[in-house]
Amino acid sequence: MGCCGEPAAKSDLQNRSNVAGYYPQGTVNAQPTNGQPMLEKPQQFQQPVLTSPPATYGQLPQQQMQMQMQGTGQVQQGMLPQPQQGQWGQQVQQISPQVTAVQSQFTGYSTAHSPPPPPSSFGHNINETLMPQRPPSAFNASAGSMSPPPPALPMLPPGFAQQVAEEGRMSVSIDFGTTFSGVAYGSSRIASGQVQQILTWPGSFENFRKIPTCLLYDEVGRVIAWGLEAKNASPMAGTSKCEWFKLFLEPHALRDEAAVDPRLPDIPPGKRPIDLIIDFLTCLWEYAKDQITRDIGAVADLNMAEVWLTVPAAWDAKGCEIMREAAIAAGLVANARAGDTAWRDRLKIITEPEAAAVHCAHLTDLHHLKPSQNFIVCDAGGGTVDLAVYKIIGQMAHLEIAEMCARSGANCGSLFLDLRFRELVKTLLADHPAHLDPASLAYFMHSFSETDKLNYSGVEDDDNMFHFTCFNVEDPHDPSVGLINGQLSIPGNLLRREVFDPVVDQVIQLLEEQLARVDQSIHALLLVGGFAGSEYLKQRVEQQFGKQIPFIARPPDADTATLRGAAQYGLAKRTLVSTVISPRSYIMKVKLPAEQEDWLKRPAYIKNNDAGVPICENRLQYLVSKGAIIRKGQRLTTKFCKFSQSPSDSSFVATLFTSDSDKIMRYTDEGEILELCKWTVDLTSLPTFQQNAATSNMAGFYTEFELGLELDSVEVRGILLYHGQEWGRVTFDFLG
Repeated sequence: MGCCGEPAAKSDLQNRSNVAGYYPQGTVNAQPTNGQPMLEKPQQFQQPVLTSPPATYGQLPQQQMQMQMQGTGQVQQGMLPQPQQGQWGQQVQQISPQVTAVQSQFTGYSTAHSPPPPPSSFGHNINETLMPQRPPSAFNASAGSMSPPPPALPMLPPGFAQQVAEEGRMSVSIDFGTTFSGVAYGSSRIASGQVQQILTWPGSFENFRKIPTCLLYDEVGRVIAWGLEAKNASPMAGTSKCEWFKLFLEPHALRDEAAVDPRLPDIPPGKRPIDLIIDFLTCLWEYAKDQITRDIGAVADLNMAEVWLTVPAAWDAKGCEIMREAAIAAGLVANARAGDTAWRDRLKIITEPEAAAVHCAHLTDLHHLKPSQNFIVCDAGGGTVDLAVYKIIGQMAHLEIAEMCARSGANCGSLFLDLRFRELVKTLLADHPAHLDPASLAYFMHSFSETDKLNYSGVEDDDNMFHFTCFNVEDPHDPSVGLINGQLSIPGNLLRREVFDPVVDQVIQLLEEQLARVDQSIHALLLVGGFAGSEYLKQRVEQQFGKQIPFIARPPDADTATLRGAAQYGLAKRTLVSTVISPRSYIMKVKLPAEQEDWLKRPAYIKNNDAGVPICENRLQYLVSKGAIIRKGQRLTTKFCKFSQSPSDSSFVATLFTSDSDKIMRYTDEGEILELCKWTVDLTSLPTFQQNAATSNMAGFYTEFELGLELDSVEVRGILLYHGQEWGRVTFDFLG
């Protein structure tokens, strides 16, 4: 991929006269290395109905709470009892005018019989086409299906169930990074509710806040080492060292195998990217459980712990879906006991900048931010750089932050400095193959990564030489390329041009684009993540943005801000990030009665149905538009009406799509849209369906219902509603 610009493999470095120009004649002296606008909606679209979220779990009986939180399971005929009136405590509210989501009213048509007149309450029509279920992907990811609502049970005192279920529950966060990973945990019963980190790891007696995301396999694909032990293992015949495999879930790589960065190490035969992620998370989690239990004793009920897993902001739905599947397969959450129906919901997904923002927002002594002020988080990690802008609202004693614009990110983390450095070394030593075997290259990269990568200072180091000891002692001398007395010496200006600037320039560009999306003042820019430790990156950011942003800082524990923030979010037991911005549009493919515009633009899409009504196919119905401001827990609902030929015709299949385009499209052929999933809704439990099915004649009948979407920073949930009552829900995709 060209995210950071290609290395100098075919650059002017291959012209030896240019290379030699970087090396002065004579002796080389030693040098120490210190050194949204909102989218305008078409007139034919209407605003959706916005309803309050269901009553909090603390207001429901415990069994009822567990069933409501269930995220999977198919709706079966006759299994859904009718909920009590007002069971969910929903009230219709006016949607914020900033939410650029839309609603329309539909009526289904039969393709075999002429239907009776549709209900008068629906002004538009849709000819719903049932579609086959989405085939399993290469990673066996699939859309979920509707789960039944809880039965009506006697109400316990308000807050009782939540108090019993949540008091003292352990919250564990896992920052699964491209280059390094870590684990943090906390509970109200431990260390006064302060976040703790695992610091001791296999393979070292020293403390490390994070360990390398690295696996070592034998010839039959068994894990023989992980973390520090795998990273530090010497090359051995028949073994495969695997690193950086998180990048295989990058959106472009998932859509097109040809887009996978060729510089990434090969995956062992018979393995898939998800297999490597499962193997690493399994090792990490099993060790973490033992370590947490050893540190705090049996008080930790890790089988019931909430586990918070961070994902990059730039990941699309597929990457998040695969990550969730891998985490469940690795045992991060499991069915703890009989009747534990909500165990999958204990796995929480949070974006990396959101977690980092929570950590930074608690650091009031550092940046002195006040309510109503805005700050941008630049989470610069090993593989990705993620950006998000937030506003502090409310009082700091009851911290709450709101997302100000859609998050962004790209593959331009510190790993790409390593990759470009390796290409530079290979170019310089092209005529010295003794120094280019895997062990030698690994030794050069280790030296660079552990010292100069973060200490490099840019222009002030242009005239300095950076020295890297050669692993091999053969062929020790070629001053024309800096090979002198068993060391490779590289001029600082060559490092800046070929290694640092191409990557740092992309980070600066990302920041400029993100700031351009915000029409308000930014009061602070906070650099977090491992790459934030780069002196050159911080210097360039201060030079570029110091005049427009009053406060630019690298907080304490910047490299673990994401990890600690995710744990803090879990310990808060409440929503800390109150609003999010939809980073893409969510759309449904529909058939609507043909309008004049359709006759003019797409006459080939228009067909008469059996009732003689002209229907335009391949129309797009926007459920949520890109840039929509969504308050967590809010529902965006759209009314539907399905025509059933018989009582057995009870399924409604909605095909959902996403689009990254800012353009509002009317037809499927106007721009790039990606199919998300096919959402199958079983209507047999709805009272109106049961009543109509019992009294229907050969002409068929209509069933009115609503489909709702609930969005937060990562997940989007589908809900089946009838007269404001919830009859089922499913988590079928992700936003981040």
